[in-house]
Amino acid sequence: MKKKVIALALSALMATGLIGCGNTSGAEGEKIKVGMVTDAGTIDDKSFNQGTWEGIQKAKEELGIDSNYLKPTGTTEAEYMKEIGNLYDTGYKFIVTPGFKFETAIFNSQDKYTDAKFVIIDGSPNNGKTGADRVEKLGDNTVAIYFAEQEAGFLAGVAAAVELKEGDLGFIGGMEIPSVQKFNWGFQQGVKYANDNLGTKMSVKPENVVYQGSFDNVAAGQQLAATMYDNGVKAIFVAAGGVGVGSINEAKARVAAGKEAWIIGVDVDQYEDGKYDGDKSVILTSAMKKIDTATFDVIKDDLEGKFPGGKTLTFDAKNDGIGLPENNPNLSADTISKVDEVYNKIKNGEIEVKAEQGDLIK
Repeated sequence: MKKKVIALALSALMATGLIGCGNTSGAEGEKIKVGMVTDAGTIDDKSFNQGTWEGIQKAKEELGIDSNYLKPTGTTEAEYMKEIGNLYDTGYKFIVTPGFKFETAIFNSQDKYTDAKFVIIDGSPNNGKTGADRVEKLGDNTVAIYFAEQEAGFLAGVAAAVELKEGDLGFIGGMEIPSVQKFNWGFQQGVKYANDNLGTKMSVKPENVVYQGSFDNVAAGQQLAATMYDNGVKAIFVAAGGVGVGSINEAKARVAAGKEAWIIGVDVDQYEDGKYDGDKSVILTSAMKKIDTATFDVIKDDLEGKFPGGKTLTFDAKNDGIGLPENNPNLSADTISKVDEVYNKIKNGEIEVKAEQGDLIK
C-alpha cells in the first residue's frame, strides 16, 4: 500500500513538472525532438545549414531537446518531403528548414502533418505557381523567419569603405533572389553613406556586381573573383554559398603571392575560412544573419508555450538579428567605432536602409 501511495505521488509530481524534464518535456514527459532537413551543401557550410544547426545544438545544450538532421539526395520538393516525412515518422515533430527552396514542401507538409510544427527560414509557404494560380498559406503550425539583409550589407559596406578608404569594391551573388539582392543593395547604400558622411572615396562599378546564378559553383566563384581583382577591386562582398568558397580561395592565393585581396563574408563569421598564414585571414569582416539565434529563439518560444504559429518574424538591427562579428581582427579600432555608431543609428531609426534597389552608387 505504501509503495502504491509513493508511486501516485511521483506521478503527480511528474504531471505538474516538478521533476523530470521541466519545460523541455512533451505531453508525456519526453524530450521535445527537433529535426532539420538540410538544403544543398553540408552541415558545416558556413552558411544556412550550419547556422540553423548551431541554433538547434544550442537548444540541445541549454534547453535539453533531442536533435537530428537529414540530408536529402537532391533539392526537389519530393526529396525534401521525403526527409520531412522520415523525421516525422521517427517522432521529430518540430522541423526546421533553411532556405526558400523549401517553400512548396512546407506548403504541403503543414497540412499533411497538422500535429507537427514547422520553421522555414528566408521563405514563406506557397504552391510554387505564379500569377492567378499562386496560393500562399502560412499555417497556424508554421513560422516564417526573414532577416534584414540590407542592414547587414549596409554595415559591411560602411566597414569596408572606412577601412580601405578609397578604391573599388565588388559584389558576387549566387542566385538573384531577394535575400541576396538585399545584401547587394544594402552594401552599396552603406558604401555611399560612408562616402557622403565619413570621408571615404570608394566605388562599386556596375561591371563589378555579378550574380553567378548558383550557390555551389566553386570554380565559377574563383574565376569571377580573379577577374574583379585583375580589374583593381580591393575587396569583394560574396553572398553566394559555395561560389563564395571559390572567391575566398582566389583571395588566399593572391595574398600568398604578395597581392592585396580582401573578401567580405556572409551569413556567418567566415574569418576562419579565410585563414592563410597562421591567424591571418583574407576576411575583412562578415555581414551576418544571426540564423542560430533565430532558430534557438523560436525553439525556446515553443518550449515556453509561445510558439508564434502563423506569423512571419523579421530579425533586424532592432532585435539584434543581424550585424558584424563581435571580433573583427582586420578592422581598426576607428573603423569598429564608426560602424558601431552607424549600427546604433539603424537600430534607433535614424538611418533607414532600403530593402529595394534604393539609392545606390552610380
